[in-house]
Amino acid sequence: MAVGRAGSRVRLRQAVLAAAELEPVASALRSGLGLQEPYRDPGVAAFGLTNVVFAIGDCFLEVVSPAQPGTAAGRYLARRGGDGGYMVLFDLEDLEGARARAEQSGVRVVWQIDLPDISGTHLHPADMRGAIVSIDRSRPYGTWRWGGPDWTARTGAGARGSLAGITLAVGDPAAVAAGWAHILGVPVRDGQPPALMLGDSEVRFEASEDERAEGLNEIALALPEEVRQGREAIEVGGVRLRLLDAD
Repeated sequence: MAVGRAGSRVRLRQAVLAAAELEPVASALRSGLGLQEPYRDPGVAAFGLTNVVFAIGDCFLEVVSPAQPGTAAGRYLARRGGDGGYMVLFDLEDLEGARARAEQSGVRVVWQIDLPDISGTHLHPADMRGAIVSIDRSRPYGTWRWGGPDWTARTGAGARGSLAGITLAVGDPAAVAAGWAHILGVPVRDGQPPALMLGDSEVRFEASEDERAEGLNEIALALPEEVRQGREAIEVGGVRLRLLDAD
């Protein structure tokens, strides 16, 4: 994990896909990645959604799907013209600092909550560019209410593997990487493409000349060889899943 400002920990904990039809994408993820039975969060009904959340290691893959007209996810799918990467969640200890930096940068908050075991803040994708960004703080650190009862104020067990990184396509990779890094309180790695190094994962920013193609377009996963089976990548839900060797 990365150590951010004031010595606080910062981790990539969850990547989210949006899909017009939930079950086909959920089934493809489960069978293709050797995942366990997912958690279905009734709380996302407040956003007009249904979902599934898969635990992989101590991180998570989620699929959301509109359950009614007029949802933000539905508008995203219409703009994109199909399924795709939608949201990224980070677990960071210095949440107050990140919230303050977002406010100082003029980034709008679209949803916020503070519970005894977790706090979350969704930042507007038009301001962050590339995806909805959620800055969260788990208590105790490493738990994850959004993963379900097995992870609420305690640590559960996911399928073998890990969430190794994400790649976002954006119009100005250097500027967007700098903006994300400032709010998360982590440095940008020099080189091309620019990236945020979070210890056990990375967030990369690549150039996109087509505004409709901007967004979360790749998720890197480290998997045991019996699951990976020599595959380097598969495509599910409009996102390339880059498969790395976990052994």
